[in-house]
Amino acid sequence: MRIKRALAIGATLAALTGAAGCGGDDGNDKSSSGGGKSSASAGSTEETAGSSLPKASDMASVSYYLNKYTPCLDLATGADYDANHDADNSAWGADEAADPSWSIKERGVCTDESGHPIALLSVQDMEKFQTAVKKDGADFLVGQDFAVVPVGDTALQALQKSGLRYLTCDADFSVPSGFTKEAGAVDGCVLSDYFPS
Repeated sequence: MRIKRALAIGATLAALTGAAGCGGDDGNDKSSSGGGKSSASAGSTEETAGSSLPKASDMASVSYYLNKYTPCLDLATGADYDANHDADNSAWGADEAADPSWSIKERGVCTDESGHPIALLSVQDMEKFQTAVKKDGADFLVGQDFAVVPVGDTALQALQKSGLRYLTCDADFSVPSGFTKEAGAVDGCVLSDYFPS
């Protein structure tokens, strides 16, 4: 009986604490102000009105967002990751991040649960980034201002539910029924919620 009573008290305290943390009348509640943005937490990813793509302010925010869908462990700067891993376990983007034509502001790397790298790219100008993608022939998962390159298929498929879009400039790319495909920022590039393996 004491255990049941302790659990009941704990549940009540948790409910009261949760209720106290729900939006008060302090004027800081953005959800009812019509600001057009919703955010999971300060400094994390957010969706902007009129766009279904997530947006992130920094590498920690991208990692936090990915962790909702697939493990993104041991976040490191791209340079630190590269210094500690050989070519067999490399992450995409070491050379491209140094090339201004890609418009990559910052590159980070985390690993999925199988130890495969996931490159995280903060993008300054998505149109310039897509122009470089088209020239290179690579494919990416993208948000509004970041891109992700998972190596493992498990992480790739888990991220299909994340709100990210598959970016490709392959003219032959087609999607099965039930998925969407829309024009990218650059002619010939498309964004889709279908992630081919």
